[in-house]
Amino acid sequence: MMNDHEVILRKTEIADLEFFFIFQLDDEANHLAAFTSKDPTDKTAYLQKYTKLLNDPTINMQTILVDNSIVGSISKFEIEGKAEITYWIDRSFWGKGVGTTALKNFLTIENTRPILGRVAFDNFGSQKVLEKCGFVRIGRDRGFANARQAEIEEFIYKLT
Repeated sequence: MMNDHEVILRKTEIADLEFFFIFQLDDEANHLAAFTSKDPTDKTAYLQKYTKLLNDPTINMQTILVDNSIVGSISKFEIEGKAEITYWIDRSFWGKGVGTTALKNFLTIENTRPILGRVAFDNFGSQKVLEKCGFVRIGRDRGFANARQAEIEEFIYKLT
């Protein structure tokens, strides 16, 4: 709950992708997410990629709603057989508990464990969300961050 506003998850629908596309155009959000698409303004590529992902049975993609308005997305996906979590919250909802509540709710419907979360070294808000939901930092990695056009450090979190 966020000040009497209910945070609800529902299965993502193709129409939701239009909202997600707009959210990920935010420069500050892109910077913090760091590991983003090469060209976040390419709407055709975005919609093609995520429409395909919606039909992937290994992906659990949910839309985050507050007061029936779409405010973000949260998903479980697999890389090399390992489950990972990803989420994106519209910047106007940062710092209001939406990410934490959405992740807690998501973890009640997504039972895959262990599940990993990766976050840029300086994305303190996302680090707090993971920690509040029981994820423990287990390591670090370096990778090329498209949004920063540089290699940066990321922290790896795990929930067992």
